[in-house]
Amino acid sequence: AKLSNRGRRAFVREVPKNPMITLTEFSCEFGTSYAYISSPELYSYTEGPEFLLNRKCFEEEFRTHVSDKKWTELDVAQHRAHAMRLLDGLEVITREKRLKVSRAILYMVQGTFAECSSEAEVQHWMRYNIFLLLDVGTFTALVELLNMEVDNSAACSSAVRKPAISLADSTDLRVLLNIMYLMVVTIQQEDPADSPEWRGTRETFKTELGSPLYNNEPISVMLFGMVTKFCSGHAPHFPMKKVLMLLWKSILFTLGGFEQLQNIKVRKREELRLPPLPEDSIRVIRSMRAASPPASASDLIEQQQKRARREHKSLIKQDNLDAFNEKDPYKSDEPREDEDDNDDNDNSMEAEPFPMERDEVMPPPILHPTSERVNFPKGLPWAPKVREKDIEHFLESSRSKFIGYTLGNDTDTVVGLPRPIHESIRTLKQHKYISIAEIQIAKEDEFQKTPLSGGEEDVEMCSTELLYQGILPSLPQYMIALLKILLAAAPTSKAKTDSINILADVLPEEMPTTVLQSMKLGVDVNRHKEIIVKAISAILLLLLKHFKLNHVYQFEYMAQHLVFANCIPLILKFFNQNIISYITAKNSISVLDFPYCVVHELPELTAESLEAGDNNQFCWRNLFSCINLLRILNKLTKWKHSRTMMLVVFKSAPILKRALKVKQAMMQLYVLKLLKVQTKYLGRQWRKSNMKTMSAIYQKVRHRLNDDWAYGNDLDARPWDFQAEECALRANIERFNSRRYDNNQRNPDFLPVDNCLQSVLGQRVDLPEDFQMNYDLWLEREVFSKPISWEELLQ
Repeated sequence: AKLSNRGRRAFVREVPKNPMITLTEFSCEFGTSYAYISSPELYSYTEGPEFLLNRKCFEEEFRTHVSDKKWTELDVAQHRAHAMRLLDGLEVITREKRLKVSRAILYMVQGTFAECSSEAEVQHWMRYNIFLLLDVGTFTALVELLNMEVDNSAACSSAVRKPAISLADSTDLRVLLNIMYLMVVTIQQEDPADSPEWRGTRETFKTELGSPLYNNEPISVMLFGMVTKFCSGHAPHFPMKKVLMLLWKSILFTLGGFEQLQNIKVRKREELRLPPLPEDSIRVIRSMRAASPPASASDLIEQQQKRARREHKSLIKQDNLDAFNEKDPYKSDEPREDEDDNDDNDNSMEAEPFPMERDEVMPPPILHPTSERVNFPKGLPWAPKVREKDIEHFLESSRSKFIGYTLGNDTDTVVGLPRPIHESIRTLKQHKYISIAEIQIAKEDEFQKTPLSGGEEDVEMCSTELLYQGILPSLPQYMIALLKILLAAAPTSKAKTDSINILADVLPEEMPTTVLQSMKLGVDVNRHKEIIVKAISAILLLLLKHFKLNHVYQFEYMAQHLVFANCIPLILKFFNQNIISYITAKNSISVLDFPYCVVHELPELTAESLEAGDNNQFCWRNLFSCINLLRILNKLTKWKHSRTMMLVVFKSAPILKRALKVKQAMMQLYVLKLLKVQTKYLGRQWRKSNMKTMSAIYQKVRHRLNDDWAYGNDLDARPWDFQAEECALRANIERFNSRRYDNNQRNPDFLPVDNCLQSVLGQRVDLPEDFQMNYDLWLEREVFSKPISWEELLQ
């Protein structure tokens, strides 16, 4: 099909140079299914020699029981028989034999790569072997082994006493976690070529993974326990990167990605008889274009020098101008004149262009005649929304102004108001949006007011509800542990003696002795930290979104503990760096990634090749982490004035404004949202000197009618009792958790009473043993020896 210049521009933006990396990194964002699963981030480069060790262990076991045939030459019955033999080997007492069998299973899960000639063939056998192992019950045995290793007090005490922990201290745990991660990730992905049996197996495994079948708790709760044990210092040898990655993928598989979230949201709105969503947010964000970021001082000086040369361009034909503007597929529709700066830290902004802007990202477009162009409708990307509270506030102020009385929450009576006010109210009601959270809060208030007549609450025992019930008792500790690890992995963190060591599963036993080994280890350590940040940001964002949809007070409980654990300043500290350098970092060695490193002959690595990095212009992993952290910050601060003031107090505006230098539409959208909520608190001078940013907010962010975000005239901008706001929210959360989950704390006055004499006397009462032995004595003392006045009793 022929594409016009503008159509080609949109197409190229959606498909970067390395589409596979895009699908891998943004699978959490959009829940995209794909058949190619490599999981290169699971392994550190230090683990490279273990690939051959796994192969050796498998071949020794294989040759013992099977003839000289290859694994790929056997039939299904022989495959299944050998898988059962390996499963039996996991139950031996000797640790060395058990580890050897585990490595053999890991080699199967890795696709028996020695017998494959291409990466696609490795992927095929990975999927086949994993479904085979799942069918014979391997995953349940792995969970039991993992529990045993976690409770291994001898290994924990040995690791605590060691001055330096290395890769060798976590060998057993790493092998088990590698197998479990690859099984979860592979089974999670849907493939149209899968047989009906495999599809049924996938759904069964998904249900079991989210149910309390493993040790009476979901697998995610057990992994959260490993995280807290690691952060407490009792198990410093835990391979925390692998634990976090398995935790992320388990949550993503059992609860669902963002596409599943959107489907659940649509279904719940239909059940509550709410109007359909005005748009699909995923599609809107995908279609948005990045805007030109605010210029730095050096850019402004350069632009002023070029202004004199622009006057003659007004004589050029309009078609030529359009063709000229379309050469840069990410250039904003408006010229980059009069860009704003004047922030305290704006002079330190990088003038280096973001790689997405460079010409080498894509070939120059082919020009087509004007008649072939696709005309896109121009307008705001989001439909405006209005809350019921906004309509009430507008009516109250209008009545006070024109009539001099108020009617409380009445939004229908418009008697005595001018006709323009009638039209305004009609427009507001057309865009009124009622969220699921508002309905949930109203129902919870009703349950609290009428505990007897309110009836029983029908709680859907979905995977999200089961996970919340599992982590509820220790949720504050889980949030603190995740943020501790995030702080240790942040690039802006300084090395401190009291900080936790997150490099236990990347440092080799023998430290490097050459420059090349040192450079390789440095890349590995930086990559290791980036992957940890990516996993934690994805875990937090997924949990926040799923809890909010399941019940808003579950979301508020988690969000409040994140705020209490200083999540807001931590994320701002993360962004207080050269963000473009972070997103364009090249901390990866593509020839050492799995499965490339086991299928192809590796070229000789040199210091120059390591320093040059790969051919990717930007790191999707780091861009993914930044977007997730911005979304978490938005979730924590939305409609919370006390937390918005924290953004102002911590001077987040210049930090966020520097993040706009990254020309990626989704990232810019969430930065602009964070700037919008605090604009009214930043003063007139800031707004005056940042009109370019104000314009971008108007173009990109959803409008709330009657929201004076740009002027600061709203009542919410006045001084506020922020502590009272958080305390009131906390009281509501505690009442919700107590009513729904704490059966021991229920008010005895509200419990049902059995008034039937026959049923009460028919109940079996277990009497203590000493009472039964002295029953005759009790009868004599309490019954026979005491006179009873039957007349008084009858009265």
